[in-house]
Amino acid sequence: MIRCARVLALAVLAAGAASIQQARAASFALASSAFADGGAIPSRYTCDGRDLSPPLAWSGVPEGARSLALVVDDPDAPDPAAPQTTWVHWVLYDIPAATTALAEGAQAAGAQDGMNDWKRAGYGGPCPPVGRHRYFFKLYALDRALPDLHRPTKAQLEAAMQGHVLGEARLIGTYRKQR
Repeated sequence: MIRCARVLALAVLAAGAASIQQARAASFALASSAFADGGAIPSRYTCDGRDLSPPLAWSGVPEGARSLALVVDDPDAPDPAAPQTTWVHWVLYDIPAATTALAEGAQAAGAQDGMNDWKRAGYGGPCPPVGRHRYFFKLYALDRALPDLHRPTKAQLEAAMQGHVLGEARLIGTYRKQR
């Protein structure tokens, strides 16, 4: 009977710890001073403008995070009416966990670029061929710093992150190319 009570107590403690960690992960938030969540991305950050990465800021990084990774992609390519692929605009990893923002056009000290779907390292802004597309900015808190992945694709980064994600923060912007 005592053994059952101990097992039950441990289960309750584990569930409580999991709930606390989930609550901390839920408070992990990503924002931009350039556009609201769900709002239009200004042309300055696109192929119609200067093609700079937008300013990003975050808060609530989960406890135990050792590094951060950022992926920006467009699930509406090439046409939002008939999407066929997810186009990757930016892969950035080994962002120090203490970092709380990326300035416009900047990269965090120590961070490493992956390859976008233009086969280039770094940010490539929205440039949809048709329609209004959604752009998902996904910031991951990881329980370790990743090794040098030698300019990974999104798929290679996701494979390296598997089992190490403590939390994810998302920001969605939209853009329709100017004619």
